[in-house]
Formats: sequence, C-alpha cells, structure tokens
Amino acid sequence: MIRFENLPFIVILFGFAAASMFIPAAYAFAVSDYEASRAFFYSGVLFLIVVLMLALATQNMRIRRQGRSHLISILAFFTVLPLMLAVPFNETVPATRFFNAYFEMVSSLTTTGMTLFEPDRLPDAAHLWRAQVGWMGGYFVWVTAIAVLAPLTLGGFEISARGRIGEGARQAVNVADPSMRLRRFGARLLPIYAGLTGALWLALYIAGDRPLVALCHAMSVMSTSGISPVGGLGTTESGGVGEVIVFLFFAFALSRLTFLADERPDGWRSLRDDPEFRLGLGICLLLAVLLFLRHWTVTFEDTELSLIEGLRGIWGGLFTVASFLTTTGFESQFWEETRAWSGFGGSGVLLLGLAVFGGGVATTAGGVKLLRCYALSQHGIREMEKLVHPHSIGTPGRLGREFRRQGAYAAWVFFMLFALSIAVVMVVLSLTSGLDFEQTMILTVAALSTTGPLVESAGAAPIDLVVLSDPARVLLCVAMVVGRLEAIAIIALLNPEFWR
Repeated sequence: MIRFENLPFIVILFGFAAASMFIPAAYAFAVSDYEASRAFFYSGVLFLIVVLMLALATQNMRIRRQGRSHLISILAFFTVLPLMLAVPFNETVPATRFFNAYFEMVSSLTTTGMTLFEPDRLPDAAHLWRAQVGWMGGYFVWVTAIAVLAPLTLGGFEISARGRIGEGARQAVNVADPSMRLRRFGARLLPIYAGLTGALWLALYIAGDRPLVALCHAMSVMSTSGISPVGGLGTTESGGVGEVIVFLFFAFALSRLTFLADERPDGWRSLRDDPEFRLGLGICLLLAVLLFLRHWTVTFEDTELSLIEGLRGIWGGLFTVASFLTTTGFESQFWEETRAWSGFGGSGVLLLGLAVFGGGVATTAGGVKLLRCYALSQHGIREMEKLVHPHSIGTPGRLGREFRRQGAYAAWVFFMLFALSIAVVMVVLSLTSGLDFEQTMILTVAALSTTGPLVESAGAAPIDLVVLSDPARVLLCVAMVVGRLEAIAIIALLNPEFWR
C-alpha cells in the first residue's frame, strides 16, 4: 500500500496537479462545453495513472538530504510541472502550439500572469484553468516559503537570520524534517488560503460580478497573478465597490503577519510594528497623495476640481499603486482618468518601480520584497547618523537586532543579483526579440518581478507577445522562474557545499 508521507515531494505535487484538472472538467460539463470537459477529464485520468506508477516506483526511495531534495522539487515545480498542465490547455484552445500553452502555464504557475492570448479567444474553462493554476502556484509559495525556504534562510528570511548567509543551508538538517513541516504548514494554511479566496469570491459576486469572473479575480488577487477573463477590473459589473473589496485583500501580500498567527506575538497589534506592512502602507498613501497634489499644483489656476473628481483621482492612484506594489497588476477603472487629469506621463516608470519593490516575505508577491528595502533604508539612515555623530551607538531593541549590518548586507547582495539579472535578461532579450529599449525593460521587469500586467500598462502601448521569437519566450520563461524562485535560492543549488 502506498503511504503518502513516504513519497517524494515532486510526485505528490504532480498528483495534486493531475487531480485539479477535474475542476475545470466539471465546470465545462456544467456549461455544456463538452469538448473542453473531455480534454480536462481525459488529461486528469491519464496523468493520475502516470502519477500512480511513479508513486509505486518511488515509495521506498530514501532521501538523505530533505532540504536539498525539496529545493530541487521547487525548481521542478516551476519548470517541469507546466509541461503537464499545458496538455489540457493546449487541447482546449484551438489553433495554438504546445509551446504557447507551456509559456502560459509557466506564467500562471509563477503568478506572473503574462499572457499570449486575448480574453475573447479563450473558452471559459481555459480562463478558469489559468486562474486556478495561478492560485495553486500562490498556495505553493505560501507553504514552501515557511516550510522549506525559512530553514534554509532563503527567500527573504536571510535578512533576520543569525550568522552568515548560507549557514542555513548547512544547518537545515538540524531543524524539523522538511516533509513534516510541509504537511503541517500545508494543512494549516490551506483553510486560510481557501477561506480568504472564498470570501473574496462571494463578496465580488454579491457586488455584481458573474460567478466565473468573481472566482477568477478572487484567485488572482490572493495569488497576485493578475489573471482576468475579461482583461482586468475596469470592465467588471462590480465597479468601484469591487475595487474597494479587492483593495482590502491586498494586505495579505504586504506581510505574512496578516495570515500567520504564530508570527503575531501581540495579536493584530503586531501589524503596527511590522516594518513590511508599515512600509507598504506608507508607500501607497504617499504616492496617492503625491499624484493628487501634482494635479492640484498643475491645474489649480486653470480648472475647478469637484469633490467627486478629487475622490476618484485619489482612489485611482491609491488602488493602482497598491495593486502593482503587491505585483498583482490590476488597474483601477479611474486610473486612466487619474493619469489624464494629472498630466502624469511617466506612470510606466512608477509602475515598474513599484513592481520591483514587491510585497512581503513569504507572501505570493514577487519583486525584491519590502523587508529587504526596509533593511537597506535602516542601514542608510544609520550611516547618515554616523556622518553627523561618528562615535554614536546604534539604537538597540528588537528591530535594531534583526536589521543589523548583516541583514543590510544580505539585502544588498540580493539587490545586486536582481539588478544583474535585469541587465543580463535585457541584453539577451534585445538580441533575440528585436524590441526597443523601453519594451525590453518592461518585459524584463515584468518577468523578474512576476508582474505580467506591466506588459499592458507600463508602456505607451501594450506589447504584443505574439510577435516574439521562441528563444525570446524561452528566456522570459527562465526569467519568470528566476524571479519566482529568486536568484539566491538558485545559487544555493549551485553551491558545491550544498551537495556534499
């Protein structure tokens, strides 16, 4: 008899992915799309048989280094699993190549949301599958960040780790078994993740959205994938009420304290002292006010500003800034109005910068992460204090101990790796795609920060991904995986000491 806990992690992931294909199969059957239903149902049955054979062959496999094995499984999750996920998608979407379906699944699974297809071309079952794959990728990031990356001091946890960078990789064998941690945190976080998604789905449905649209947007917001069956929130029936509801759920991408009770020693009051939550909220409020003040100063003598126009302008800026800071990428329905009324032509640079900042550590958001930005800012403030008072002593306390020089050093190392990744990807992408500098930069930042909607929003005009060559798309797939897994984790896999 096959014992679940004895199976390799990657086999378990393949099993869950195969079983999840029956959900769009059931939906397509319910809406009388029998061709799509058969594609997902047959694929689910076929891959469940394959997974069963793999389980029988590997159930007695002994893994000596669980941490290393699970880190390799995470890499395989984002690179190999999309091959399986692309099969029913390729069968459902007419007149497309398998590589296009693979690109779509990599984009969805890494919660990037970059797409090759117009919304009208895809059937509803394919839209549901894209959003569902992105949702599963977000849940996977939640669990593995706490269960695997935290003991290895990777994924942002190196900022507050004790000792040198990389020591966690050698000491991970001394902590709890990663398989046990995966089971424990997976069982603990699934009800929270699914419950929040269900609550958002119900709220958007009550606000007026169609059930499928509400579900896809709920899964996209929780996973920060920005996947939409209608091209965004601007054309939904829920309107401004739906945006307010979605805005409240952006908080779960700013800090892990919003969904991990173990991280809140003082209950919800701990959010007041959480640097990520405070920094993210401060950025959103500050930029929304600055956008409003720009309009006020530019047009004060030319036009009269009504109360409704002012509120729309502030809300359009606040929602869009929060959306791209969390790497979700949904625009407010008032964003274009805000840009036009404030005369702000450099919004693309603003959105790119917000996506690079990213959200919280161990959340579904991508980017550099707010904790690293906070560590660098604290180090910079301390260095400026030493210029004025060279013999001063740094302020002690919990935050002072956590974000000491070693934390700032780790943040700087990652920031340099991120910047180097942008440079390398831009150079190679410019050689393989033929795009200009602006378009190349937008595609690179969108892939590495897992913010696919930047392709539509950051430039003067949307970038047509269909015209990209296959080598350029392969490079974007690699960049999306690197952005999701982070360069430090990949370097840890290449470290010879990690394999000894």
